[in-house]
Amino acid sequence: MNTTTLRELSRISQSGEPVSEELAMAVLTAKPQEMPEILTCTNTLRLRCFGSAVHLCSIINAKSGSCEQDCAFCAQSARHSTKAETYDMLPPAVIKEAFKKAEKLPVDHFGVVTSGGILDRTGVDTVAEILSSTDSDTVHWCVSLGGLDKQQLYTLKNAGLKRFHHNVETAESFFPAVCSTHAYRDRIEMIRRVKEVGLEICSGGILGLGESPEQRIELAAALHREQVDSIPLNFLIPVEGTRLERREVMKPLDIIRSIMMFRLMNPEAELKVCAGRVHLRDLQSMIFYAGATGMMIGPLLTVAGRDVNDDLQMLKDLEIEYGL
Repeated sequence: MNTTTLRELSRISQSGEPVSEELAMAVLTAKPQEMPEILTCTNTLRLRCFGSAVHLCSIINAKSGSCEQDCAFCAQSARHSTKAETYDMLPPAVIKEAFKKAEKLPVDHFGVVTSGGILDRTGVDTVAEILSSTDSDTVHWCVSLGGLDKQQLYTLKNAGLKRFHHNVETAESFFPAVCSTHAYRDRIEMIRRVKEVGLEICSGGILGLGESPEQRIELAAALHREQVDSIPLNFLIPVEGTRLERREVMKPLDIIRSIMMFRLMNPEAELKVCAGRVHLRDLQSMIFYAGATGMMIGPLLTVAGRDVNDDLQMLKDLEIEYGL
């Protein structure tokens, strides 16, 4: 990476404009000794756009397994033979209790996640009842319920929902290698429906599925075009029994490079690091200097997350504010 490129990255981090795909590739291919200067740019951009505090979120796996979709990475697909739990929608009382526990953590979003392509109308009504009967001054609801129609989205919005999660997962050019039971276009159309009804959209993907660097940039560019509000970045945790069980996990510095690239291509979107953060090992604290505005804490969907106390201690050691 030459001096001109570094100077341009520095200028852009001050202006807040998204970087070009050419500059994005320079970030993804940066040598280790070049990364500190890029980290200065991404941290500057984070601070300028979002301030010094970072935001945390957590989720509950409210309906697990038996999904008819064939996503190559997913432990909950019925097409795979994994050890993931299978159960129907949890009782409302259980979800409400989990929300109350989340209130005791410094999180600002709590997500209800269900497996399967689409949650049926009864399920949507159940979630709406949970939302409308639970209120908090500190924690907002988020839901990930598959591909819903506008009427169902309005039902959730009227119940108090402000944010809907729906990942595009990967680049359009790589999507057929990941899933054959629905199309990439279906996911983009869902994102647009969410925005049309006036909800915030949380949408990102999983890196390390076998996509090329160019396709990682393609994904980042697509999320920028759709103007998503929050981007959750996940890094593949290969699960035994899935088609990607033998996929080599991403190296720590490649994860940091990817976070930097997504920040620089999406300067106005929240950027949260979620599943696969454990692959960073001793470099987990670098995610914020790379441009992340937050992270998911607590249990994940089908694999264990990092100990919450360890995460909070890391933030204290960094002297980074967190929570609302």
